[in-house]
Amino acid sequence: MYRREFIKGAAISPLCFGPEAWAATSGEGGRRLIVVLLRGAVDGLSVVIPHADKAYYQERQSIAIAPPGQSDGAMPLDGKFGLHPALASLMPLWIERKLAFIHAAGSPDSTRSHFDAQLYLENGTPGQGMTRDGWMNRLLLTLPGRRGATDAISIGPTVPRILAGKAPVATLSLGPGGARPLPIDRPEIGDAFDRLYSGNDELARSYREGRVARAQLIDALGKERQAADNGSPPATGFPGQASRLASLIRHQPGIRLAAIGLGGWDTHINQGNHKGQLADRLRPLGDGLAALARGGEAWRDTVVVVLSEFGRTFRENGNRGTDHGHGNVIWMLGGAVNGGRVFGDWPGLAPAQLYQQRDLAVTTDFRSALLVVLERHMGLDDRQLEAVLPGAPPATQDLSRLIAG
Repeated sequence: MYRREFIKGAAISPLCFGPEAWAATSGEGGRRLIVVLLRGAVDGLSVVIPHADKAYYQERQSIAIAPPGQSDGAMPLDGKFGLHPALASLMPLWIERKLAFIHAAGSPDSTRSHFDAQLYLENGTPGQGMTRDGWMNRLLLTLPGRRGATDAISIGPTVPRILAGKAPVATLSLGPGGARPLPIDRPEIGDAFDRLYSGNDELARSYREGRVARAQLIDALGKERQAADNGSPPATGFPGQASRLASLIRHQPGIRLAAIGLGGWDTHINQGNHKGQLADRLRPLGDGLAALARGGEAWRDTVVVVLSEFGRTFRENGNRGTDHGHGNVIWMLGGAVNGGRVFGDWPGLAPAQLYQQRDLAVTTDFRSALLVVLERHMGLDDRQLEAVLPGAPPATQDLSRLIAG
């Protein structure tokens, strides 16, 4: 076995390194971006409910969320939209104007394939499957300042396309076993690998970056656990992961980018309304996002974007679920967000307004929403924006108000 193959296959650490790994930038802190990917296509019409549109209740007899004011109804956002009751933990952020939504948003590509749609969402070039790197990796390469080992992290054991590329990125599991010692943490094994990769070639440098990143992240996790866990078992699921990420950011202010993927949103059967499998997934998602908002001073310089590859059909199917659709809703929250509004050009749900007579139409390209974040929050200029999201349509004047800048 060649040493390159061995280092990829050996369970050295939950850090990925090398040309196709995730990236890291400065260790000096600054504005940061966290992306949460809801894999499987969440039903945006049940997240932000268009309760003023009569067609919504005509076509969703079993799964519609009741309007605000009714039993188990949506929480009022404005006169047209309400929020799923399972997301009650996010309402304080809405009231504080630190949470916003962009409805009828999505990809200009019409694919209903999870694989292709997720690929386009992550590479930032809809319809172009040959783009090898992710837009967050390209973003990392544009950020100014000195590179550091923990500037960007992937929450999970593998490298998603959104952060894959030329820049090296640390990966770390924030679940219960995230800081569990691995074979390479044993001094005799670690020393042996250190000697083996003591050279100055690309693989050796990547190995050393990975070792440094793991040591820094584990140290930060350990300090927080000693203070907060008090002998109790760690939290599980996304709320626990989000709390740990907030702790990492407090201890490692140099983290600029982070991404995490959450599965289970492909609700073809028994989607439910105020209760059921969708509500059971939304509740911990909302609790986790609320936990990020309790991240202290760092929250003021953070924007969280929640994306999903496409929406779901407007009409429910025969199994009390929904099938693959088109338009969806983008969530944005953080200290830099001018929230308390549902942005976007709402097309309506009348038959003539639906995409292919079955889906919510896309009136906002997801890249336009990201451009606002990259320009006004991350400080990119026109040339850098084109490098990160080539060919992205500009944001409307209204949407440009989403970020304080």
